[in-house]
Amino acid sequence: MNAQHNDAPSHAWLGAPIDARPLFAQEQAALMAILRGLTPADWAKEALPGWTVRDLAAHVLGDFYGRLARDRDAHQEGPSFAPGETLETFIHRINREWVDAHRRVSPAALTDTLDLIGGQVARFFEATDPDAPSLGVSWAGVDPAPMWLDSARDFTEFWTHRQQIRQAVGRDTDPEPHLLSVVLDTFMRALPHTLREVTAPVGTQVQVRIEGPAGGTWTVTATGEGWSLADPDAERPAAFIGLDTETAWRLCTRGIQPDTALARAHIKGDRQLAEAACQIVSIVY
Repeated sequence: MNAQHNDAPSHAWLGAPIDARPLFAQEQAALMAILRGLTPADWAKEALPGWTVRDLAAHVLGDFYGRLARDRDAHQEGPSFAPGETLETFIHRINREWVDAHRRVSPAALTDTLDLIGGQVARFFEATDPDAPSLGVSWAGVDPAPMWLDSARDFTEFWTHRQQIRQAVGRDTDPEPHLLSVVLDTFMRALPHTLREVTAPVGTQVQVRIEGPAGGTWTVTATGEGWSLADPDAERPAAFIGLDTETAWRLCTRGIQPDTALARAHIKGDRQLAEAACQIVSIVY
C-alpha cells in the first residue's frame, strides 16, 4: 500500500496489488469487435442458462451504468435489498430485472450504447486511485476492498462475459495472454478466503500453478489468523495443484464444477488441502 494511506487497513494477505486500470480500453475494444461481428441469429443464442447473447450484453451495460452512477457520479438512488435478502439473491434479482427490462432494446441500439458507455467506464478506471477504499469483494472476503482489487474484479467480469459470448457463437477462449494473465491473477486472490475454514499448522502452504503463457504460480500460507498470499517462500508446499488455463478460469467462474477440475488437475501432496483449494470461486455465485 502507498504511504499516503496510513489509516487504511492492510491488505498484504491478498498479495501484491494488481493494476488492471490500463486494460479496460483494450477489453472494451475486444468486446465491441465481437458484438459488431455478430449475425442476427447470434444474438438469440444461449450464452448462459436462461440468457441469450443479447441478454448478456444488456447485463454488461447494466454493470457499466452501475459503476459510473455509484463511483463517478455519486448517484444515491437505485435498487435496495428486500427484507432478508442475501447479497447473492439481491444481485441475481436486480440483474434479472435489468435484463428483462432491456429485452425491448434492439441489438444495434444495445451495441451503440455499450460502445459509448464502455468508453466512459474505461476512462473512469484509468483515473482511479488503486489504494483508495472501494466496493467490497465478497469472494475474496474483504469489505471495503482496495480499489486495485475492486477494479480488477470488474475487469475479470467484463472479460468473462466476453468469453461467454464467444463460446455461445462457437469461438474458443480469447488466447491473448496479457489480459488473461491479469484475469487469472485476480481470480487467485480468492484462495485465502476459499481456505478460511481449513485449519492447518502455521506455515502450511498450498500452491496452485497454472500452465501456459498466461499462467503463473500462487502460494497461500496458513498464518494462524487465516491464510495469506503475502510474500510466500515455498520450497515444498503441503499440497500442489497444477491446472491448465482453460480449467482454471472456468473453475473460478463455475463454468465447470470442482470435481471436474480435480479430475483434470495434477495434484501432489495433501489431497484434502488440494480439494479444499479447488473449491475456489471468484464470482458472486
